Amino acid sequence: MAIILGDHQYGKAENRIVRIVRDTPRHEIHDVNVSTALRGDFAPAHLVGDQSNVLPTDSQKQTAYAYAKRLGTASIEEYGLSLARHFVDDVPPVAAARIEIEDYAWERALVDGVEHDHTWVRKGQEVRTASVTVEGRGDAQRTWITGGLKDLVILKSTGSEFHGFYEDEYTVLEPTTDRVMATSLVATWRFTTTEADWNAVYAGVRSLLVRQFAVVHSLALQQTLYEMGKAVLEAYDVIAEVRLSAPNKHHFRYDLERFGIENDNEVFHADDRPYGLIQASVTRDDAPDAGPAWRRQDAFA
Repeated sequence: MAIILGDHQYGKAENRIVRIVRDTPRHEIHDVNVSTALRGDFAPAHLVGDQSNVLPTDSQKQTAYAYAKRLGTASIEEYGLSLARHFVDDVPPVAAARIEIEDYAWERALVDGVEHDHTWVRKGQEVRTASVTVEGRGDAQRTWITGGLKDLVILKSTGSEFHGFYEDEYTVLEPTTDRVMATSLVATWRFTTTEADWNAVYAGVRSLLVRQFAVVHSLALQQTLYEMGKAVLEAYDVIAEVRLSAPNKHHFRYDLERFGIENDNEVFHADDRPYGLIQASVTRDDAPDAGPAWRRQDAFA
């Protein structure tokens, strides 16, 4: 029996970078979490401890900070693309680079009702995400870019049903035609291009996801996820695939009748675990290649 080294990669995870743009008295802020991963001819490092082809993870960290100057006007997708291309084009042992970015949003503090030029309050909403994978050099170079979001907590108080499900001897769940539906959404969308108005696409996709969650009369969270992904693909031909992961944040009607109090779907117990986890991808039937095997990280985070 032969024992061989399988797929491998390495990098510097979770570099916390804050970039302040001071070009005018009204400053701007970018607060990001950047992770790098490189693939290439690194087998000798594993097999015999030969580090001659290994760019230290500390060097990757320093590069991420150096390239952060480009975050002055760039989107996180543009920043990730420049960083990935640098590793592949300028570091000979590197065959492929993957950059994952989380973007933490801030809003300007209000002072006497006016937005302050250099003070912010951290937004408590979703985190914007992006990943960039660059593989190969020259004319053979291929690039895959994803945008996304996580921790988009959203709830609607009606317009959701769940009934007609399969039942076995252990089923105790009561069918319902009117329930609270809530989730903390993770969404990832894969682009077909390396050039787009990234910020505008993000805002548009987010708006569509929220809209579909609100307006689709849902017979199941699965149905809602499909309609969300379908709407995004119909609106943006630069997107090939949407992947959605939605924990079902259950809200159970609380038993007040025992106290002689009527509860007409007004008071609920919010149960954080265990929870149903609904995941789906919505794709075009002619979608281009999803990329290298290690892109599986984009599956269902």
